[in-house]
Amino acid sequence: MQIFVPRETDPSETRAAASPDSVSKLTKLGASVTVEADLGKHCHWSDAQYEKAGATVTSDRSAALNSADLVLSVRRPDEQTIARLRRGAVTASFLDPFTQRDLVERLAGAGVTAISLELVPRTTLAQKLDALSSQHSVSGYYMVVLAAERLGKLIPMMSTPAGVIQPARVLVIGAGVAGLQAIATARRLGARIEAFDTRPVVKEQVESLGAKFVEIDLGQTGQTEGGYARELTDEQKKRQQEGLKAAIGRADIVITTAKLFGRSAPIVVTGDMIAGMKPGSLIIDYAVDSGGNVEGSKPDEEVVIDGVRVIGFANFPGKVAVDASRVYANNLASLAEIMFDKERKTLRLDFEDEIIRGSVVTHDGKIVNETVTKSYAR
Repeated sequence: MQIFVPRETDPSETRAAASPDSVSKLTKLGASVTVEADLGKHCHWSDAQYEKAGATVTSDRSAALNSADLVLSVRRPDEQTIARLRRGAVTASFLDPFTQRDLVERLAGAGVTAISLELVPRTTLAQKLDALSSQHSVSGYYMVVLAAERLGKLIPMMSTPAGVIQPARVLVIGAGVAGLQAIATARRLGARIEAFDTRPVVKEQVESLGAKFVEIDLGQTGQTEGGYARELTDEQKKRQQEGLKAAIGRADIVITTAKLFGRSAPIVVTGDMIAGMKPGSLIIDYAVDSGGNVEGSKPDEEVVIDGVRVIGFANFPGKVAVDASRVYANNLASLAEIMFDKERKTLRLDFEDEIIRGSVVTHDGKIVNETVTKSYAR
């Protein structure tokens, strides 16, 4: 099996889809790995380190794409990449298939098998391949550290001869992987934490990490089979905003992590909520890349609204590229392993495997993922 890992073409992307460690795992399996020169420059991994791990380093991107059985990347392939892939080649990346219909159809037309990391089933069996969770986890940590640096006051309580410094109040909205990691990190820093999620089932997890769960009666909510929060009705959104207003007003730091897979992020923090916060408070909007949870937030900008700073990056995990890349590369190595025929040393797609069946979007000239095709039919 010939694996190629190209550099990311998006200038804002600092992550790499392979680390020297993941290359070592793949070559020990028996796969042949080629990486594009300077693949790991943002992570301080040299070409020599990749070569030592068993990879071939090339500057001829076109030739490597044309000969690859499997192409691993962070971002979805662009038109130039698709044009250079041979029919039957497999790509694995964050594809965002629900909003990229033209791209998905182009991949199908080119005869490329495209795997979307977002569609890896959220099951115990697939945990090693769960790239969404790995990236959310490092982002949850980073958001708290970022907030602590930008807030302008201390996070923990401190008793000093000059008086007692009260702990900062942190509100985390959304208790998925990113939110739970944010809670755990804020707790370690000594903050007083509240958290909210539309799914009552996560209350126990929130409280086990030392946060107080903000309870708002939204009526029937729950989560999807994949563990994502269900979209709220307009009436439920109104109740949520009314219930959150007081908690937001108490907070020094608000971290919003409410992303809806395949859809625009809901506005959770409105302008009038921000107006009720103390001047100097801070909001981190994790969902800014998909529309934003905070009214007025802008990707890759720090805006001030009524004396409150609102920060959102389009690529939060890219801010901690070394470890974000390390865990993502391990996710991809685990994916490659389940597609590797160890006896023949070739790539093999087993559509009886729930992971392959759930995450493959295009194959043999067609869009084959039932969830994706249903979304296009709406």
